[in-house]
Amino acid sequence: METTKVTDRHIIFTTPENADYDVNLGLILGKKHNFIIDTGMGASNIYVILEYLKHIGAASKPIIAVNTHAHTDHILGNWVLEDSLIVSHVLCRELIKQNWDGSLKKDIEENREYFDDEIRMCLPNMVFEGSVHFPEDGISLFHSPGHTEDGISVYDSVDKVLYIGDNFGIFDGVAQLWVKDLQVVQPLIEIYEQYDFNICIPSHSKPYTGNTIALLKMALAEAEKDQKN
Repeated sequence: METTKVTDRHIIFTTPENADYDVNLGLILGKKHNFIIDTGMGASNIYVILEYLKHIGAASKPIIAVNTHAHTDHILGNWVLEDSLIVSHVLCRELIKQNWDGSLKKDIEENREYFDDEIRMCLPNMVFEGSVHFPEDGISLFHSPGHTEDGISVYDSVDKVLYIGDNFGIFDGVAQLWVKDLQVVQPLIEIYEQYDFNICIPSHSKPYTGNTIALLKMALAEAEKDQKN
């Protein structure tokens, strides 16, 4: 996995998933907790992060893992952290449980080369609906449906960093909207406008330091124009 230090608190671990995009897992070194944003495609992804924490002498703090949504490339390392707090939106836990023996296992089998051999279901053990806050660490998790109905985002008020899951990607300064219905985009923009952030970290593209809100508005306008034509 490629390791990128975004700030002193934020480290990104990137693993190839396919020829089109990579998967970013985030590590936030909080004052009280270490936060792992998404658990990737199996235990091997998480072991790299745990070894990194040992290497920098930060392994003593408790871990809080976050599932931004219920897709396989975001949840399959959960079982390594089953004794830690694993947080998601309430819908995420329900979707994992409902779809594990169906669409999730089918996705794993159809893309077996990208996932670990040992796969176990491990459900989030803490769920929320609107938002949840860890004030000592300056971290907030909030519901931000877009790519999926269970999607959440993670905001660090200390370093002003926002993790947006799969709601969109940013490639060469252009936002790509990964939503099924354009009607969710304007409400999503309004949610993100409430947060003062300088760095945006999508799950499948590099961290972006420009005006993310402006990019989203441009992408929505272009998508709506194409939809009319």
